[in-house]
Amino acid sequence: MSARRIRIGIDTGGTFTDVVAFDEDSGELVTTKTPSTPGNPADGFIAGIEKILGIVGAGGSDITAVSHGTTVATNKLLEGKVEALGFITTEGYEFMLEIARQSVPDGYGNSYFWVKPDRIVPADRVRTVGGRLDFTGAEIRPFDEEAAVAAARWFKDQGITTIGVCLIHAYANDAHELRMRDILRREHPDAIVSISSEVLREYREYERSMTTLVDAAVKPNVSRYVTNISDRLLGFTGNEIPFYVMKSNGGVLSADEVVHQPITTVLSGPAAGALGAALIAKVAGFPKILTCDGGGTSTDVSVVLDGEPTLTTEGTVGAYPSKIPMIDVVTVGAGGGSIAWLSPEGTLKVGPHSAGADPGPLCYAKGGTQPTITDAHVTLGRIPPHLLGGEIPLDVEAARTGIADLAGQLGLDFERCATGILEISAWNQANALRQVSVKRGLDVRDFMLTTFGGSGSLLACRLVDILDLAGVVVPPNPGNVSAFGLLTVDVKNDYVQTHVAKESALDHAAVQSILDDLTDRARAALAKEGFTADQHRFQRTIDVRYVGQAYEVRVAAPEGVVDAAYVEQVADAFHADHRQLYGYDFRGDRDQQVEWVNLRVTGIGPITRPEIPTLDKAEGDVLERAVRSRREVCFDAEQGYIDTPVVWRADLGAGDTFSGPAIVEEFGSTIPVHPGFEVVVDDWANLVIRKESAR
Repeated sequence: MSARRIRIGIDTGGTFTDVVAFDEDSGELVTTKTPSTPGNPADGFIAGIEKILGIVGAGGSDITAVSHGTTVATNKLLEGKVEALGFITTEGYEFMLEIARQSVPDGYGNSYFWVKPDRIVPADRVRTVGGRLDFTGAEIRPFDEEAAVAAARWFKDQGITTIGVCLIHAYANDAHELRMRDILRREHPDAIVSISSEVLREYREYERSMTTLVDAAVKPNVSRYVTNISDRLLGFTGNEIPFYVMKSNGGVLSADEVVHQPITTVLSGPAAGALGAALIAKVAGFPKILTCDGGGTSTDVSVVLDGEPTLTTEGTVGAYPSKIPMIDVVTVGAGGGSIAWLSPEGTLKVGPHSAGADPGPLCYAKGGTQPTITDAHVTLGRIPPHLLGGEIPLDVEAARTGIADLAGQLGLDFERCATGILEISAWNQANALRQVSVKRGLDVRDFMLTTFGGSGSLLACRLVDILDLAGVVVPPNPGNVSAFGLLTVDVKNDYVQTHVAKESALDHAAVQSILDDLTDRARAALAKEGFTADQHRFQRTIDVRYVGQAYEVRVAAPEGVVDAAYVEQVADAFHADHRQLYGYDFRGDRDQQVEWVNLRVTGIGPITRPEIPTLDKAEGDVLERAVRSRREVCFDAEQGYIDTPVVWRADLGAGDTFSGPAIVEEFGSTIPVHPGFEVVVDDWANLVIRKESAR
């Protein structure tokens, strides 16, 4: 039997581990799921690979590459359990983290009730070192070697083994930080160290410090996890294969390199889902989409324009700002396991706390004690009394008992309580979608919503009602879109260098030299990943602002030599992007100069993407062919339960059309189609759902 070439994408979520196998010879895509193992996510990872290989009839030696989306770094930060972390900075800046930024969540209207979160490093674990550079990198005062040695020995004596180093203006000259790291290695060899000049060569000292400390905080966990997975993969396959980890910027990186820059993985899973949904929607002809990735713990939303998710460097994970390139994803605690609870004021609340995979919702019968969103769905008939095609039976009565108890405390009947749980969840998701669209000047009425993840499509029709969306696109195998996305992304590395100068005072040769240096670093990284010179691709972007502005707009920059025409081209792009973002620009105003701030180069190593297969045309009556059963479903507490057909998605063909009420089921997910909505199956097996009145 000849060897096969199987590439695998595997995404570990809070409840399930999703797996997609791509046969590089036949082009076949196969998907499956397996329960996650929170105690040791590597167990669920290997179990998922074993399961998918059993389905496709292949062995470990047939695997050519594995791409992985992980929440290890994200969970470490969301839990807020950052322990034994130290910080070294320049003398006189020891209270940088305490001062932070004068920003209050949701505006100053909440300032009376908002308490500044705990610092990632308490003040008593901060040490300073003398020496000073100016913003050009020139040395004003020499590095204080004695103070550096004293700081290293103090951390060793205190047993603090994870340390972040951020010295003032190190983005312009890394000499002092490199010397500090050398001293730490000599005096405290057990320490895990991150230095800002390697994590983020960009100005703004607080953000650079926080990004460096976040990198240091997650480095031990990510390193242990990735090393564990790599070792178990080697034992499973019998030979070394490329093992890639998803990065927040929409690319992947080899596991060997990820351990040196773990902060790049903080939004690993959500980034993969956004990219998978973007490719699916682009092929299907939808240029403007909002993505809704519903999992067991949370829902992640983002914006995709012309097949490309929007990027940002102003993201946060938990309470910690992380100024790295990442897909602009907003997360809300509204997943299938989000808990419904009674507030002290006697009102119904949903999330952000989650029952997770263990013990999980009441219907999992694994020890859960509080009702969840999943429990509301199963008791209302919107999902079947089992998951994964019957692999995981659900205890409907346990869910009903829990919700009935909550309903009694609220003084509501059962149906009003259960539908109320789902209504609150829908509004939580809608508010997140507004945050990435309406609050950024986009009209949601122009957008289709692409829903995926195990729970992402359960509230799709209600979101159309709330936001007045154009409609919904539900891809095939929506529960595995994130894992599919892992097979569609290239290797990417980002490099940045701050270079602040007014457009009229730009030194073209200096800018060219920096861009060339960043490109050389990207080229070396791609070569290390195994890409040949003819495969290398590079993208340039420039952070630009009007003089006097506090924040920048990132614009795409052309290739070629930096000269006056090049600078003018960047300015034209900036004016256009500024107008699109803010509704105005100062093009032609000689009193308002343009200022360059950061130069960026992204190195890209392309990976072969799987083709999205088309679906055969439908034959015969869709209801006779695809309806497997019927059950009573409650879509609205006022209307009560409705006798509803249950459509098996695999029996649908291209061109099929039917109207709600209906329940569409498949192996990994369920799509409730409310009354008043119409479903059309397109050529790529997507369910396109619109309100019947929209016709």
